[in-house]
Amino acid sequence: MDTIDHYDQAILRVLQNEGKIGIQELAEKVNLSTSPCWRRVKKLEDAGIISDYVALLNPKRLGLTAMAYVHIALLDHRQETIELLDKFVDGQEQIVECSSITGSNDYVLKIIEKDTESLEKFIMQHLLRLGIVRSSTTNLILRQKKFTTALPL
Repeated sequence: MDTIDHYDQAILRVLQNEGKIGIQELAEKVNLSTSPCWRRVKKLEDAGIISDYVALLNPKRLGLTAMAYVHIALLDHRQETIELLDKFVDGQEQIVECSSITGSNDYVLKIIEKDTESLEKFIMQHLLRLGIVRSSTTNLILRQKKFTTALPL
């Protein structure tokens, strides 16, 4: 896909906030007729700009009240160590984000659990028992001031 024009940006803005919107309503909101709007959405999907559609769930309503950022430094940076961490992260639904970072730590993980006891158990009995973490720092999230999946366009 070469460029994203103002119609594409408008479509993306609406879809980021209203993923279940029908194509007719989307077309009306971005001042296009239905067919060109559908073609643009299809083009954005095919280009990988729209990568998926998901339902965003409310963690508190599901009894998941403990959230934390866990900064970890690895013992070493061998390929096997990184692959072990990647495999572990992929298999743990409690880990909702994982990023490689700069600074004194190597990764930051966002972990969601039902309570602080479950969070501690997960960190101590699963993450740290991997045997690849040199150090970790856990920051409990007391209150989330802003949460969005929408990107600035």
